[in-house]
Amino acid sequence: MDEIIQGIAIYALPVIFAITMHEAAHGYVAKQFGDLTAYSAGRISLNPARHIDPVGTILVPLSLFVLSKLTVGAGFLFGWAKPVPVNFANLRHPKRDMLWVAAAGPGANLLMAFFWALMIKLAIAMPGSGFAKPLALMGVAGIEINVVLMVLNLLPLPPLDGGRMAMSLLPHRLAYQFSRIEPYGFMILLVLLFSGLLGTVIGPVILWAKIIIVSIFGLYI
Repeated sequence: MDEIIQGIAIYALPVIFAITMHEAAHGYVAKQFGDLTAYSAGRISLNPARHIDPVGTILVPLSLFVLSKLTVGAGFLFGWAKPVPVNFANLRHPKRDMLWVAAAGPGANLLMAFFWALMIKLAIAMPGSGFAKPLALMGVAGIEINVVLMVLNLLPLPPLDGGRMAMSLLPHRLAYQFSRIEPYGFMILLVLLFSGLLGTVIGPVILWAKIIIVSIFGLYI
């Protein structure tokens, strides 16, 4: 039980930062391209309370983490935040600008992964401090969470960010046909997740992304 509590304490802050930055980035970039929907709703904010979904951000990840720790001994996280409202029709060039609005979320997670890598470097630089070990563990968790979120959201499956990016890049007719998958996207994602196919597809990409990030910062974790 102590290990579970420690794990929750280590992962809580990185998870909150990851979803907050991801969602706020969508709204911020949408505003730059002409859509004020998220801005008017107060969603371009670094206040986590504006982005947290009680079920998707707290209940589901916490339950999965505890259950996976108790059953297989390794923490497993899966969840979601409240989507930032974006009216793509308000963008100055809707089809083209959709690409940048969608890419902003994974881009924010990449920057957060770099931030947590720097936190590990900071922890290594102060070995005598009582904060060093917790900060390093939090840094490892932060890299893991943000890389997973980045790679997962880049899957070309609407309504994930990768699906939006694909619609932006496809010719109009193909983009319309592709967009019709969106109502079933979350169901497809869950099937892929629980069948193990999702891990098979994105697992190697996640691993290589983590290797590249830690190599950039000269880390070995």
